[in-house]
Amino acid sequence: MKRREFIRFIAAATAVPTFSVARSQEAAQGRRIGILADAAILADLRGERGFLGELAAGGFVEGTNLQVDRRGFGQTALDTMATELVRARPDVIFVLAPPAAYAVQRATHSIPIVVLADDLVTSGLVSSMSHPEGNVTGVAIFAFQLDVKRLELLHEALPNAKRIGILAEANRKPTSEALDRAARDLGIEIVLFTAKSNEEIADVIDEMKKKSIDAVNVLASAKLWSIHSLILSRLNSHRMPSIWQWPQGAEDGGLMAYGPRLDGVLRQCGRQLRGHHRRGPLGERGGPGAPARDGRVPPPCSGPRRDRRMTLS
Repeated sequence: MKRREFIRFIAAATAVPTFSVARSQEAAQGRRIGILADAAILADLRGERGFLGELAAGGFVEGTNLQVDRRGFGQTALDTMATELVRARPDVIFVLAPPAAYAVQRATHSIPIVVLADDLVTSGLVSSMSHPEGNVTGVAIFAFQLDVKRLELLHEALPNAKRIGILAEANRKPTSEALDRAARDLGIEIVLFTAKSNEEIADVIDEMKKKSIDAVNVLASAKLWSIHSLILSRLNSHRMPSIWQWPQGAEDGGLMAYGPRLDGVLRQCGRQLRGHHRRGPLGERGGPGAPARDGRVPPPCSGPRRDRRMTLS
């Protein structure tokens, strides 16, 4: 199958600059990172090699002068997991998705928190990208802003698909008005389906088949991505092509994807964490509770990719 890359788009922005000191001094001091993420996401963190590679480039090597405390939540309450992680006293905590970030925010106002989220501002995690304040910073990928674009690309690839399923996480409000407007402009019908657990996915996709869905736009969701293999298996068993947020979704059997590469975003997170470690222990820059960052948003990283893997028969 052929692959194409096209369109560059602002897809990720960081809210922190890094601060440089002598690498020999950095490497001499041990550092500790805490990671909190959905257990399934943590297990499928393919970009972790690049993530750790960015830290190693700054002189921080896991097992040598860097300890990484990985915590995956699932059945365990988020607040309990966050409190336990804070009690371990890492130098900085990296969290994936806002719910985990809120829990860590409640647990500490002094340990720097780096978050990977769709939008740090609208989620309420920071006051602004240029002046975040507090102890939270992170990488915003603006994934929901591309939900409509993915619908347009799916229609472009499959012009005969007139009934499109929209698969969303049950606890997240989809960009429904924008999707409805786009569907009208494209002359297609969209049908919303939601799922809140792994157990519901099979029934939801079977219902799509019953309703004669031609193709599926899987909306940006950390939860849905954590079970993307299960979703893809069920969709493909019903011969329903799909479009995904991350290019890996196309590589794993989806029709196509539109968004930045997950490993690239995680490398960017690694650079931010490296910046925190370069500043040293919390007390070195104004003591506990001092803002973790105060810089402008730097230029965006490379943007979305489109990958095509199959055609509608």
